[in-house]
Amino acid sequence: MKSTTAPRALPSDAAAPGTTLRSPGSGRGPRGPATGIRRQLPSSPWLFAAPGLLIVGAFSLYPFFSTLVNSFTDRRTLVPGEFVGLANFRELIHDEMFWIGLRNSALYVVGVVPALIILPLLLAMLVQREIPGITFFRSAFYTPVVASIVVVGLIWVWMLDDRGLINAVLEAVGVGRIGFLSDQWLLLFSAMAVTVWKGLGYYMIIYLAALANVPRELHEAAAVDGAGAIRRFVTVTVPAVRSTMVLVGALSSVAAFKVFSEVYLMAGPSGGPAGEDTTLVMLVQRVGTGLSGRVGYASAISVVVFVVTVALMLLVLRADRKEDA
Repeated sequence: MKSTTAPRALPSDAAAPGTTLRSPGSGRGPRGPATGIRRQLPSSPWLFAAPGLLIVGAFSLYPFFSTLVNSFTDRRTLVPGEFVGLANFRELIHDEMFWIGLRNSALYVVGVVPALIILPLLLAMLVQREIPGITFFRSAFYTPVVASIVVVGLIWVWMLDDRGLINAVLEAVGVGRIGFLSDQWLLLFSAMAVTVWKGLGYYMIIYLAALANVPRELHEAAAVDGAGAIRRFVTVTVPAVRSTMVLVGALSSVAAFKVFSEVYLMAGPSGGPAGEDTTLVMLVQRVGTGLSGRVGYASAISVVVFVVTVALMLLVLRADRKEDA
């Protein structure tokens, strides 16, 4: 009698008769092109970064090291020059124009930096309030930042001229004309005013971002304790944005010490009366350009500018660390 028992079904993952079981993953087919791409992934970030690195190298690193090397040579515009050691730096010590430029650049830092630390903060606190039309004023205050410095400088020169708008108004009210562009110190202070006016909007935006992170509850608690507006500014706002103030101080210090356009446009290539308003960067441009430009000597001045700007940033950062301690 034949058995009527049905054959048992093989599990879905069982191998058919006559086949060999394979471990998981061993049945993959031949590797395709994806594996080759995967092998190249570790080097692909460098391919994407290469254009940026080339630009930085060509326009930042190469000029920096070239200037450093040239500062130890007597190179001129059309003459390669020879190694002269520290001769250019020794000449700086006895160059009267170098000390005039250093004095004016230092005065520019002293006059501009405090204003660019405090005034944009006050302006940011003013436009931070959500009132109708405040967006227009924010845009208006930022407009000078995007304006060309050449256009801005020429407009201010026209306004500060002996027969310009400002002197016309002063004469109309009985004050009399003032030689903003003919007096050594007034010209320098006028250039400082232009720098502050143009930088207000830029640093205002930085402060607005910092003020947005200050909890409103701190001001409300101080107001409940009887603190007035000035006391709340000193005890609440300033400590909350102190790190931002350090950043603004560092950025504005470097920019002020390297000032060129404002003074050049208002004082002219000669640097004002008898060159007394020349800054260090103006001196670099004057000495190092032209067919007979002293590239080596101008490079030595540039190295001094670089060293001083780095020192300024280190001083600001060190002062901030002392406050934290």
